[in-house]
Amino acid sequence: MKVAFLFGIIYNSCMEALSIRLQFCKKESYNIMSETTSGKRFSKAEKSWILYDVANSAFIMIVTATIPIYFRGLAEGAGMSSTAATSLWGSATSISILILALISPILGAVADYENMKKRIFTVFFVIAIAGGVLFTFAPGWLSFLIFFIIARIGYAACNVFYDAMLIDVTTNERMDRVSTCGYAFGYIGSCIPFVAGLLLILNCDAAGLSTVTATRISFVITMVWWVIMTVPLYKNVHQRYSLPRQQHVISHTFRRLADTFRKLAKNKRMLFFIIGYFCYIDGVYTIISMATTYGGEVGIDSNSMVLALLLTQFVAFPCSILSGTLAQKYGSMRMIKLFIIMYMGICVFGYGLDTELEFWILAVAVGICQGGIQALSRSYFGKIIPKEESSEYFGFFDVFGKFADFFGPLIMAACAFFLHDSKYGVLSLIILFIAGFVLISLSEKHI
Repeated sequence: MKVAFLFGIIYNSCMEALSIRLQFCKKESYNIMSETTSGKRFSKAEKSWILYDVANSAFIMIVTATIPIYFRGLAEGAGMSSTAATSLWGSATSISILILALISPILGAVADYENMKKRIFTVFFVIAIAGGVLFTFAPGWLSFLIFFIIARIGYAACNVFYDAMLIDVTTNERMDRVSTCGYAFGYIGSCIPFVAGLLLILNCDAAGLSTVTATRISFVITMVWWVIMTVPLYKNVHQRYSLPRQQHVISHTFRRLADTFRKLAKNKRMLFFIIGYFCYIDGVYTIISMATTYGGEVGIDSNSMVLALLLTQFVAFPCSILSGTLAQKYGSMRMIKLFIIMYMGICVFGYGLDTELEFWILAVAVGICQGGIQALSRSYFGKIIPKEESSEYFGFFDVFGKFADFFGPLIMAACAFFLHDSKYGVLSLIILFIAGFVLISLSEKHI
C-alpha cells in the first residue's frame, strides 16, 4: 500500500507538471507559423515533438542508472573484475556511437528528401525497441552487450531525425524555448517509468520476484512507455521542409554530402561552432554515460547512485526551462559558455570525489547544467543551418556529438585500464571544455 501510494504521488505530480505546459488546445490548425507566433501556448506539433523527448528520455535514464549496474552484476557474476567491467562498458558504448557516427550524415542526407524523414525514423525506432527487448532477456553479459549496442544505435539514430524535426514544428524565435522544454519534460517524464521500475526492484521480495526478474520487468516498462509516448509524434509532426525527390537518390546524396563538406569548410561560423560543440559535448556525454560506472568504482552504494541520478532529473527539469528563458534574454551563446565554465568546475570536483555526499552534490550540479547546454546547442545549430537540408546538417551535428560520445568513454576506459583509476579520465575532460569554449568564441567572431 505504501509503495502504491508513493508511486501515485510521484505519478500525479509529474503528470500535473506536464499538463501545465502541454495542455492541448481544442482548436488548432496545422499552420505552424501562425500558431507559434500567436501566443505563448505550444502548438499541437510542438507539444507532440516535446513528448518524444519524454518518450526516449526514459530509455537513456535506464542507460545512465540501472543498466550499467545490471551489467556490472552480470560481468562480476561471471568472474570479471570491477575495473575490467568499467573498461568493457566504456568500450561497448564507444562501439555503438562509432557505428552511428559513420552512417549519420548519409542517413540525414537521405531523410531530407520529401516524406523520408519519418520513414527512416521508423526503421531505427523499430531497431531500438527490438534491441531493448532482446537485451532485457539476454542470458549472459556478452549477449547483453551485443543487444545493448543494437538498441543504442537505434536510439541515437532516431535522435538525428527527431532533432531535425525541430525546424518543422516551430520558428527560429521559439526554437530555444521548444528545445529546452523538450529536454525539461524529458527529464521529469522519464522519472515515471523509472520510478515504477525502481519501486518494483526495491520491493521485489514482497512481489515474489527475484531482483533480476524485477529489473527485467523495469526494462519492459521503459520500452512500453517509449512506444506509447511516441504516438503523438507520428500523428502530428510532419516534414515541412524537404528537397524534391531524385531519380538516383544514392548518387545524389553523396554529391550533396561532398557539397556540404565544402560549405562547412567555408562557413567559419558553423565550422568553429560544430568543432567546439564536439569538444565540450564530449565531456557532457561522458559524465552522463559513465556516472554510475565511475561511482561504483570509487565505492558509492548502488542505491545511492540511482537515487542521486533521479535527483538529477528533477533538478534538470526547472533548470532546463529556466535556461530557455535566460537564452531569450541574454542569448543562447552566452548561456552555453556559462554552462561550459560550470562543467569545468564539475570536472575538478569529480576528480576529488570519494564520498556519497559528494556524489549527491555532483548530481545536483550536473542537473543544473545538463539539459540547458544540450538543448541550447541544438536550437542554436537549428537557427544557423539551411532549413531544407536540416536532416543532413543535423546528421553532421550528430557525427560530431556522437564521435564525442565515442572518445569520452574511451578516455575513461583507457584510464581505468592503464592507470587503474578513472579519476584521471574525469580530470582530463576539463581540457575538452576549455577547447570548446575557445572554439565557439571564435565562431561568434564570424557572425
